[in-house]
Amino acid sequence: MEGLALRNVSPDHVDLQKLIRHLDQDLLQRYPQEEIFGLDFSDENISEVSFLVAYWNGIPVGCGAIKPYDKHSTELKRFFVEEPYRNKGIARELLTELEMRAKSMNFRSMKLEAGEAQPEALGFYRKHGYEAIDRFGPYQDNESSVCLEKQL
Repeated sequence: MEGLALRNVSPDHVDLQKLIRHLDQDLLQRYPQEEIFGLDFSDENISEVSFLVAYWNGIPVGCGAIKPYDKHSTELKRFFVEEPYRNKGIARELLTELEMRAKSMNFRSMKLEAGEAQPEALGFYRKHGYEAIDRFGPYQDNESSVCLEKQL
């Protein structure tokens, strides 16, 4: 896709942190703080998480990460595209790249959590082959969480 560049970044990269702040602002309009499941950037295992930032003509417009969940699966985290850049194929390209990376790391599936207050996100994931699964890990007791998984 012309104009789009996907770049590996470190957890403390300024563009990633800016996008995550925008993601959190969006989520806080939809959910109470206790129902927002981010990443602990001070965790000693943060280096196991692979982060990508999507740049559209040099502007940081989206991000996503994959975090190992167990031996066979990884979890999609902090997936976000800025509102003005949605519906342009950026999210699709970002998701496809993260899936390919997970597969190259020998993960068989990718799990994710989104919420009932994000129907556009749930529709996007289902359109790209993700299917409903039981709530897992930290989402088990959160009634608004919707968990999905795709076999890679």
